[in-house]
Amino acid sequence: MSKEAYHHLVNLLTNTVKPLSMKDRYASLLEKIGDSRFVLIGEASHGTHEFYQARIDITKELIKEKDFMAVAIEGDWPDAYRIHRYLQGAGSKENCDEALSGFKRFPRWMWRNKTIPPFLKWLRTHNDHLASIDHKVGFYGLDLYSLYTSIQAVITYLAKVDPEAAERARLRYACFDHVKPDPQTYGYLTSSGIKKGCQKEAIEQIIELQHHAFDYVKQDELSAADEFFYASQNARLIKNAETYYRTMFEGHVASWNVRDQHMAETLTVLADHLENRFNKPAKIIVWAHNSHIGDARATEMGEQGEMNLGQFVREQHLEVYSIGFSTYEGFVTAASDWDGKEESKRINPGLEGSYETLFHDVGQDAFQLDLRGNQELEHYLHLPRLQRAIGVIYRPESERTSHYFFTRLPYQFDTLIHFDKTTAVEPIDATEQA
Repeated sequence: MSKEAYHHLVNLLTNTVKPLSMKDRYASLLEKIGDSRFVLIGEASHGTHEFYQARIDITKELIKEKDFMAVAIEGDWPDAYRIHRYLQGAGSKENCDEALSGFKRFPRWMWRNKTIPPFLKWLRTHNDHLASIDHKVGFYGLDLYSLYTSIQAVITYLAKVDPEAAERARLRYACFDHVKPDPQTYGYLTSSGIKKGCQKEAIEQIIELQHHAFDYVKQDELSAADEFFYASQNARLIKNAETYYRTMFEGHVASWNVRDQHMAETLTVLADHLENRFNKPAKIIVWAHNSHIGDARATEMGEQGEMNLGQFVREQHLEVYSIGFSTYEGFVTAASDWDGKEESKRINPGLEGSYETLFHDVGQDAFQLDLRGNQELEHYLHLPRLQRAIGVIYRPESERTSHYFFTRLPYQFDTLIHFDKTTAVEPIDATEQA
């Protein structure tokens, strides 16, 4: 792009963006969201305070003003379900530490950070004041890393409702036992032909559980229906996690697609469950990384065969709205390696030619950019431009190769929220871990 065209684009953006300094900062965003049933809210890193807080603020407005029924996160199903039970009324409102106690594995700070407890207490208060107990807002996990936790959850559930079925489940899931507690070892052994896979056993367990659904769920008994739903989704997760860990050794694209297909499948099953519970079309807010909720077809990864949750949801539903985030510089909580210690790391300024630098040149501390229906803006932004993605690992020394990819922004999100300088989330356990 020539300097003249670039300056024109910066001026166009300056005249288009909505600064986030006003009191009702997200009022226009709610208007844009309209009657969308699935609102996908991203983040450009897994450790930026401003992304978490903005996501929380938008979510509160969606629940208050548009009657959204649930929040579904990029987190494991059993861990998030502890939060769900807390929000439904289990335990004291002040004791949300117990609700977060399931998030034990790396990266704990994703959900055990100081932005989360005030939001959970707000949600609990919101639910406690509802007239109808069966219309309380829920909280669910979309991810599939919890293979062994989910196995135990299925067996524990069956032990309560059908001890003989619990014993059959133990026998089936024993197929996984000798590689516990590392599911990646299972993936390596099965993909290399050293060990027989457990797919057959995982599928048999789902079929048996669903076959007895009528026996396990008493008519008009909400808690029984909820517990069966929790158990059956754990069984579904085990089947998909088994596939995921086998495909890990076939390459990144294959395992990525299995994971995001599982997220999309979980969202669909959750929507059906909520429609039965609320007796009207489901409305769900999704919290996940930009790389999951932006449409993969607009990105370099999509060209390499990756699909993602955002793409799957758009292919299945019309009433979808997605919100991405970006930052130019600041700090982020991240590790240097997988399973490493979290640190507050300085974020390098955006690279030349990136969206981050383009938005920095707009000269606003924070703004919202609506990407729908602006033909002149689409004309300038439809060509691929670099975009940064920081997950739970941040390696500033190899920033270009580790964290940047090309994307066409108008086709990736409906709205982009930019914070020029950001701060790191503070882990809840920072003092104990120091």
